Amino acid sequence: MENIPASQIIFSLLLTLAAGLATGVGSCIAFFFKRSDRKFLSFALGFSGGVMIYISLAELLSEARLGLIDIFGKRPGALAAIAAFFGGIFLAMLIDKLVPSHENPHEVRSVEEMDSPRHRDKILRSGTLFALAVGIHNFPEGMAVFVSSLANPGMGLSIAAAIAIHNIPEGITVSVPIYHATGNRKKAFLYSFASGLAEPLGALAAWFIFAPFLSETLLNVLFAAVAGIMVYITFDELLPLAEEYGEHHISIYGVIIGMLVMALSLVF
Repeated sequence: MENIPASQIIFSLLLTLAAGLATGVGSCIAFFFKRSDRKFLSFALGFSGGVMIYISLAELLSEARLGLIDIFGKRPGALAAIAAFFGGIFLAMLIDKLVPSHENPHEVRSVEEMDSPRHRDKILRSGTLFALAVGIHNFPEGMAVFVSSLANPGMGLSIAAAIAIHNIPEGITVSVPIYHATGNRKKAFLYSFASGLAEPLGALAAWFIFAPFLSETLLNVLFAAVAGIMVYITFDELLPLAEEYGEHHISIYGVIIGMLVMALSLVF
C-alpha cells in the first residue's frame, strides 16, 4: 500500500467520479435533443465496447496472468488468473440477476420511448428501486476504474472514458422518466447526476476493503477479476444495446475503431 503515492490514489478517485457523473451528460442530451441520434449512440457504444474488450483481454488479463505465473509458477499462476477472470464474470452476472429487468437502468431506452405515458405512470412508484438498481450496477464499474488506474493511470483513463460513454445513455434512462413524471427538469437532472456517485463509492469501497491486504498477488487477482467484469458488461449491455439502436454495421465499426485506438494508445 505504501508503494502507491497519495496523488495517484486521488487521481484514481477523481477518474472514477468523472466516469460516474457522465450520467449527467445523458440528462443534458435528453433535455436538449428531441430525438436520439441512433447512429452516434450505436457507434459510441460500440467504440466503448471495443475499448473495454481490448483492455480487458490484451492488457488486464494478460498482465495478471504473467504476474501470477511469476508468483506461483506457470500452471498454478495461469489457473489463478483464469479463476479470477471468471470470478469477475460471475460477480457481474450475480449483480445483474439481483436487479429485475423492468427496474434495470442498463435496459436503456431511447428518448422517444421514454416519452410514453406508460413510463410516466410507473416512475413515481418505482423511483427508489430505480436509484438502487443504478447503484448496484455502477458499484463494480467504479471498482474497475479505480483498481486499473492504481496500476496504470493511462489505462485507468481509457477505462474511465469507455465507462463514461456507457453512462451517457444510462443518464437518459434515469432522468427522462423522472422529468415526465414530475415536470421538474432540475429534479430529474439531480437524480441522474447523483446516480453516478455510486461509482466513486465503489472505488472507495474497493480501497477500504482491499488496502489493508494490498499486495502484488492481490493486485493481479483484482486485474483479472476487473477484466472479467468489463467483458461481461460489454457483451451483456454495450454491444446488445448498440444493436438495438438498429445500426449493426456502425456499431461493429465502433468496436473495431475502439480496439484500434486502444491498441495504438498503449503503444505510444
